[in-house]
Amino acid sequence: MRPDPVTSGAFAAALQNRDLPPPDGLSRPGGKPATRRFAVYRNNVAVSLVDALAAIYPTLQNLVGEEFFRAMAHAYVLHNLPTSPLMFTYGANFPAFVETFAPAGALPFLPDVARVERAWLDAFHAEDRAPLAPQALGSIDPDALATIRFEPHPASRLLTLPHAAGSIVGRDRAGQPLDGLDPFMPEAVLITRPAFDVSVTVLTAEACAFIGTLVAGGTFAEACDAAESATPEPDIAGLLTLTLASGAFSDLMPPETRKPS
Repeated sequence: MRPDPVTSGAFAAALQNRDLPPPDGLSRPGGKPATRRFAVYRNNVAVSLVDALAAIYPTLQNLVGEEFFRAMAHAYVLHNLPTSPLMFTYGANFPAFVETFAPAGALPFLPDVARVERAWLDAFHAEDRAPLAPQALGSIDPDALATIRFEPHPASRLLTLPHAAGSIVGRDRAGQPLDGLDPFMPEAVLITRPAFDVSVTVLTAEACAFIGTLVAGGTFAEACDAAESATPEPDIAGLLTLTLASGAFSDLMPPETRKPS
């Protein structure tokens, strides 16, 4: 019995390799090979996937130009077909590909820009959940506050990057120029979705230490210690206000609860 071209992988292989003929079983009326029709289909698939990547990584495309981006995306598509019918999941490893794409090596901050844009999309599609209300802390006994832990919101993403990718994405998506921005400055970036809009916030060192400790499952006291290690005499009240306003957390956890490592 002739193997099925889809389940055997022949169909996907032919989509990715222009040198391969159409899979067995695909033919025109009369039994003639569907070589030309399959070539058109192969091209349409590639174009649609490149379009999907352009929609996911708009800032990246703006930085390198449409022609360069589409060439880079096409090189990615040749070896990466979708594994899910949900197209927003496509291209999750595109930032890693950009890092290995030699023509992009002159701009080493591009992979980090792609990582921020990927995190933005993942936050946009994350589970809906109400953010932690500031008044929730009012019900906590002051003596127990030090041992309280915070439950991260499903949309929260915290990235520590060697480049100013958060500022680049934030400015570009707001239509602001990148003049005067040093792309080689390290940044900590908090990506959240407190309501219906995704927010990209560049954090100070103490804010990153404070929020990062809470995201990792640390207690409020441990987060305060981390902030103090990052910056002498940190503004803990201001950090807590920022944390709650950002929507990075959705609930409080009992003192004995620790996020699994």
